[in-house]
Amino acid sequence: MRSKDGVTYVSDGEKGNIWTIAADGTTSVFASGLDTPSSIAFNKNGDLFVADSGTNTIKKVDKTGSISLVAGVEGRSGNTDGDSSTTLFNAPIGIAVSGDKIYVADTYNDSIRVIENGRTTTIAGSTAGYADGTPAKFDTPAGIAVWQDKLLVADTGNNRIRVVEPDGSVWTLAGNGSSDLAGGMLLSSSFVQPTGIAVDPDGTIYVTDGNAIRKIGGVLPIVTTLNNAGRGIRDGSLAISRFNRPSGLALDNKGDLIIADSENRLVRRISADKGIEITPDEITARRDKPEEFRTAQPARWPYDPPVAKRDIAGTLGEVRGEVTTVSDQVWFHNGLDIAGSYGETARFVRTEKVLKPIAAENFNTLRELIRLPTMGYIHIRLGRDSGSNLFNDPRFQFQRDTAGKLVNVRVSRGTRFDAGDPIGTLNPMNHVHLIAGRSGSEMNALDALVLPGISDSRPPVIEKVTLFDANWREIETPSANSRITLRDRIRIVVKTFDQVDGNNERRRLGLYRVWYQLFRGDAPISTGSDTGIKFDRTPPNEAVKFVYANGSHSGATGETIFNYIATNSVEADNYREGFLDPSQLEIGTYILRVAAADYFGNTTTRDLTIEVIK
Repeated sequence: MRSKDGVTYVSDGEKGNIWTIAADGTTSVFASGLDTPSSIAFNKNGDLFVADSGTNTIKKVDKTGSISLVAGVEGRSGNTDGDSSTTLFNAPIGIAVSGDKIYVADTYNDSIRVIENGRTTTIAGSTAGYADGTPAKFDTPAGIAVWQDKLLVADTGNNRIRVVEPDGSVWTLAGNGSSDLAGGMLLSSSFVQPTGIAVDPDGTIYVTDGNAIRKIGGVLPIVTTLNNAGRGIRDGSLAISRFNRPSGLALDNKGDLIIADSENRLVRRISADKGIEITPDEITARRDKPEEFRTAQPARWPYDPPVAKRDIAGTLGEVRGEVTTVSDQVWFHNGLDIAGSYGETARFVRTEKVLKPIAAENFNTLRELIRLPTMGYIHIRLGRDSGSNLFNDPRFQFQRDTAGKLVNVRVSRGTRFDAGDPIGTLNPMNHVHLIAGRSGSEMNALDALVLPGISDSRPPVIEKVTLFDANWREIETPSANSRITLRDRIRIVVKTFDQVDGNNERRRLGLYRVWYQLFRGDAPISTGSDTGIKFDRTPPNEAVKFVYANGSHSGATGETIFNYIATNSVEADNYREGFLDPSQLEIGTYILRVAAADYFGNTTTRDLTIEVIK
């Protein structure tokens, strides 16, 4: 992203365009036909240069929008210096211009290079790693900016901000290498995954980092986080604002900071002037819709044959870990677990290209994964079989240590995979964790994909309904057919599970929806909990304890228990505590009906007779 003469220029890696945004917000396509363009920069003549990651080249866009090749060989990756017409890059992401020099963060060659007078030269970096001095080492550098007579580098894989001196020597400006979001003194601070970097006229440095905007500056320079670093969309005061993988930033001629908020697919401004805040309805409208998502490409299972039904082992919204009073190590399952066999080949279910600079993570762990724009795949040995033998697929770029041991795999930005292409093989988790939807807006995969042959004619099982007072003291339930007398607010907890057709009897799945109703005679009575708990999308993990009561547990080991708090309301980003409040009801007898439904519409109910007293 760059701002020039009051116009903001934005590279759109997914569509292959460079867009302009005028001061009045009008957008237009300035250049098209690129392949995953990344960073952009202007020279003194007003020409725009772009790191075209998908073609492994550096290109120029003149004032008319005409595109020409500056350096690299179209569609060919490698790592060679020399004449710019034959030099090779490996999906470069970062670019900066100073005078007649074009600086490039050659991301997957882990190097910083310069193009000048028709020649390309590596000025710093060699193999992946971390080392200051000369020779230096970088790990997946993504962002680059001119800083006085030096270069600033967002060294993404090393979680640091580095400086390249004119003689090519390198030193670390900020970051201790841990993947965290800690501010403070430069070398004791930490970064998550810094990508974009920019410098204002006063020398203050701004960095996009995970879901945060970071600042490096001050008389005694320190690192600070400007926004709420939780993932999401929120305008307003900077301290409460939220982003979702911001990747690029620039300063306009008024000194405002313009940010490419990538996963939210927005361009946003940090300014002293109050703008128009995005509304909840606008946020909802911007999200992918399941009905559109499922028709965009044909559905298939992540194995061969593509239409052969597989066992479902986990659904969206299930708790992972165990809910206790003291433990916070719990989270929502954000995908669909599809069972397979150890070492079986997993395959992509949709055609997509990689956009994240670091799309493959957690190498050689049980949570090894790859994340594409609208799909994610977890628990897979990427690009290799169960014996760690590599697939003959150069799209998976493996790294080895000095002893020849595999230590990492990368998949460069701009890499395309077609539906049915092998991802890798199943690790000991014996399933693909399939995520449907963009990061931060994951949809229920049963709704978004409609996998071939899947069916569910089995209604959920309600094992138990328990009532608690506001302080979580259990209300004694009398014998069957007798009334439960209520005076004060209560919580309703429903122990329930679901199963789909063909599943092993031991597989217990989470519910799509849990709620309650009150009836007086045959007439339903509104109680203020019309929605209950619903899993169209993944709620934020802060909402886990609004969905699940203590004792809830699921995961790879142990008993599966789902205790849903039916009096609370949880749906997508919204969650709140709720109660059945007898003070809002007339004295008398009511039927309390709890309901549990799966995605396919099967519903089970259980009725309790209650008597409201004063």
